[in-house]
Amino acid sequence: MLFVIAAPSGAGKTTIVKEILNQIPELVFSVSATTRKKRENEKEGVDYFFFTKEEFQNMIEKDELVEYEIIFKGDYYGTLRKPVEENTMKGINMVFDVDVKGALAIKKLYGDDSVLIFIKPPDNDTLKERLKKRATESAEQINERIKRVDLEIAKAKEFDYIVLNQNLEKAIAEVKQIILSKINK
Repeated sequence: MLFVIAAPSGAGKTTIVKEILNQIPELVFSVSATTRKKRENEKEGVDYFFFTKEEFQNMIEKDELVEYEIIFKGDYYGTLRKPVEENTMKGINMVFDVDVKGALAIKKLYGDDSVLIFIKPPDNDTLKERLKKRATESAEQINERIKRVDLEIAKAKEFDYIVLNQNLEKAIAEVKQIILSKINK
């Protein structure tokens, strides 16, 4: 199974995914690819695979991505096809931390072998505060991310599950229960 977790930026999806991976160690994390600059605390191949725009465009031409999108100042984000196919062929369950459009693309490609979980923020003000506290982006970048929120929340109805992240521990427990119920079926 492919467990695809998506949310607007700042909704807590990455925090939830990291905790789910700690609690369910048999899951394999799908490391996304990007052309954005590496942040100080990020590791190549662990947090992201970092590519130049030319390398990324080459991968698109060669159909080496399951999904991709250009967002936030023209940076590419996507999921490499090879690791997904290798793990699915081995029957290994994977968890993805992707944007909403990427999640829907994965569902279109993998159908019933994928489970989409949307992490819903309590409200836009909370979201904005979380992005500011993260302190990894400029005010302009935060505003760009906030502009996408309504569009992303409108797509939540296309997901298999919606989990409200008003309380982090409760949201983690709910996501864990969803995943375990599918794995143990």
